[in-house]
Amino acid sequence: MAESLNDIFLVAFVFMAVVIAAFWLAIVIWASRDMRMRSRDPLVPILVGILVFLLNLPGLLIYVLLRPRETLSEIYERSLEEEALLQEIEERPSCPGCSQRVQRDWQACPHCHHRLKKACAHCGYLLELPWNICPHCASSQINPTSDGSIPTSSRHVQPAEPAPIDARWVASQELD
Repeated sequence: MAESLNDIFLVAFVFMAVVIAAFWLAIVIWASRDMRMRSRDPLVPILVGILVFLLNLPGLLIYVLLRPRETLSEIYERSLEEEALLQEIEERPSCPGCSQRVQRDWQACPHCHHRLKKACAHCGYLLELPWNICPHCASSQINPTSDGSIPTSSRHVQPAEPAPIDARWVASQELD
């Protein structure tokens, strides 16, 4: 009976030793792989693996406390997002007159009234100011005047005169 009890303890001891060794090896592999995802240096994951192998759980604790916060893929994704935001900001045009942000489909700046685009005389497609032909309908945008000269247009939009007020809305001057 004592011999069978010793056999049971031996099997339990071997089983626990195998589980502990597997756990030890697993945390060494995990720490090395995790560091490989966080650093471009090929030597650092090996050093982390050695640290965790030699110190076991205290080595793992030291690694977790000192490891970089972000993985390389997270850093790459963040840089892509930043680049996309910067590109979006740079792509938005600004008014050459007052440097305010404007929309692509605006003909004039609402802040300084600077003319940004002109409409095609034939199809209404918005054109850049220096363009002499519409790329949409291929019609010429140069309209010579009666004396043969080409008119020059102002770069500013003149506000239209307000419509006259209807007489029925004007208050009477006579008070009773």
